[in-house]
Amino acid sequence: MRKNGYKTSVKRIAAGVLAAAMSLSLTACGGAKEEKVEKPSESPVPTVERLQADWVDTAILYEVNVRQYTEEGTFQAFSGHLERLKKMGVNTLWFMPIYTIAQENKKGSLGSYYAIKDYYSVNEEFGTLEDFQELVEQAHSMGFHVILDWVANHTGWDHTWITEHPEYYLKDGSGAIISPVDQDWDDVAQLDYTNPEMRKAMIDAMKYWVNDIGVDGFRCDYAQGVPVEFWEEARTELDKIKPVYMVAEDGTQSNSFMNHAFDSDYNFAVYNMLEQIARGGNKADDLIYKLDVMLPDGAFAMNFLDNHDKNTYDGTLNKRFGEDAIGVFTSFIFTIPGMPLIYSGQEESMDLSLEFFEKDVIPFGTYKYSELLTALCTIKSSYKALNNDHTGGKLVIHEDDNRKVLAYSRTREGKTITVVVNMSDEEQQVEFKDKIVTSQVLLHGNTEGIITNNTVDGSIREDISETVKNKDLQKLTPWEYYILICE
Repeated sequence: MRKNGYKTSVKRIAAGVLAAAMSLSLTACGGAKEEKVEKPSESPVPTVERLQADWVDTAILYEVNVRQYTEEGTFQAFSGHLERLKKMGVNTLWFMPIYTIAQENKKGSLGSYYAIKDYYSVNEEFGTLEDFQELVEQAHSMGFHVILDWVANHTGWDHTWITEHPEYYLKDGSGAIISPVDQDWDDVAQLDYTNPEMRKAMIDAMKYWVNDIGVDGFRCDYAQGVPVEFWEEARTELDKIKPVYMVAEDGTQSNSFMNHAFDSDYNFAVYNMLEQIARGGNKADDLIYKLDVMLPDGAFAMNFLDNHDKNTYDGTLNKRFGEDAIGVFTSFIFTIPGMPLIYSGQEESMDLSLEFFEKDVIPFGTYKYSELLTALCTIKSSYKALNNDHTGGKLVIHEDDNRKVLAYSRTREGKTITVVVNMSDEEQQVEFKDKIVTSQVLLHGNTEGIITNNTVDGSIREDISETVKNKDLQKLTPWEYYILICE
């Protein structure tokens, strides 16, 4: 299929439910075999056939905060970073809401991106609609896909629907339109999803951005606030234009959302566990039980350490995880099943929680984590074992005697990626049930930094492999991690 000159290949996924891929056994790298994913005969949730663009298998998502990305805070200014992001290995851009911001009851001096005045226009802070369309076309020409943040649960108080279609909104006993219940969101008005005309108008607005502007999908804000039946209807209509990618911000972690409407949801379970490990409250092997999940066919988790909510309201990566642990945790979310997310500024060691309702600027300059992220993007893109969905390798856990050390492998097409991580701030001794064998080291890091092979052109720097050529991996320094390959 082709839109604005951009081609999308399509795959069709049959009904069924797929295990996200965990096997509690040890397979040494040298003897690892490619395993087929078996589908259970009965599905725990009803499923339907879905269309899916083939590019989602290898998507690496980057969240773009246009307002805070540059001093100018414009689409044109952001476009100057596309080449850098391309070189880093990012291939999919998620733009936080770009629409006109409501002024009535707004928060702060600039208001919230998520209080929308008009679904069809762009925030003049960022530029014009034509500027954004040019940005989409430029991104497409460079090989990126583009998704937009979509806010379907509510609108701003000066949206035209408030006066022209008050029947689109929920009301209290006196007939007054209300804000979302149990949320500190008095700058927005709650939509009523029992109204079929409002649902149609919402879908029409989503279709406009796919059909007329050429975007490739949506990240859907507070998805659980909207009935899954609406999302399924919207997905069906959007796929008639072209297969889209849809990711849900769904705090309920319900399979019903990923049965047909969404390809992914946030992996809150893994994120919360990593945060606890960083604080010393859990051990690395507790993560095993967060990876053993059942997902509908074609669905996969969106793995993250940072996003706009976490950065602004919970603090920086350094505050939440500690600077020494960022390397090992980032490597983890890139190599487990699912799609990794990078937030604007994650390339830096950024000790700044960005303002939400005011102008702020990401202090780009040192790009401290750019080398690490480039290495991980390259490794993930180079090996099908690390594909996001069920086309990736099944996760095999390697048994050991140390709860603070985790090792796992994924295999596809005769190539096994093995990851060994010490998720603690102390040196660890570990005995594996069977010796882990590797032919090459793709990435090695600890508190002192990283070393990586040159996976861009396929050659291997022998000095890196020499560092662990004869190492039995029985002693790991604090927060030490390895990504290994056996062919």
